[in-house]
Amino acid sequence: MPLAIFALTIAAYAIGTTEFVIVGLLPTVANDLHITLPLAGLIVSVYALGVTFGAPILTALTGKIERKPLLLGLMALFIVGNTAAALSPSYEILLIARVIAAFAHGVFFSVGATIAADLVPENRRGSAIAMMFMGLTVAIVSGVPIGTYIGQVFGWRATFWDVGALGVVA
Repeated sequence: MPLAIFALTIAAYAIGTTEFVIVGLLPTVANDLHITLPLAGLIVSVYALGVTFGAPILTALTGKIERKPLLLGLMALFIVGNTAAALSPSYEILLIARVIAAFAHGVFFSVGATIAADLVPENRRGSAIAMMFMGLTVAIVSGVPIGTYIGQVFGWRATFWDVGALGVVA
């Protein structure tokens, strides 16, 4: 597989981790930001809404941009969102940061899948796409527990720093 497929897999891993890791960090975030646990739970919902509404809007707005620069821009948006989350001084800023990261999510997977398919011969396209999406699956199995552990030991912000760093690597 081309090296670019591994980069897509790492990006998918980072995106999958940031999507779900917050669930294990909610009590820590709530305590640190002095909010209730139910209010902290909205951080999960806001991310999901960002993916749901951001993907179709961004897809429509970016349809004429070449795929590689678009994918790099989406990863930059993802990195900015996670960095802003790590730096969030308040609950409101954290919500905005999560929405920014979520906007990259949906579009990344559609653009990334087409790029993965184009990087290999026609008979290997399914494997290339599966390899990219493996990053998402592995994130759920390992990224979320590791990220939760990091957040509980070093503070929830460390998890977002680490996920942002994964975005840079990708």
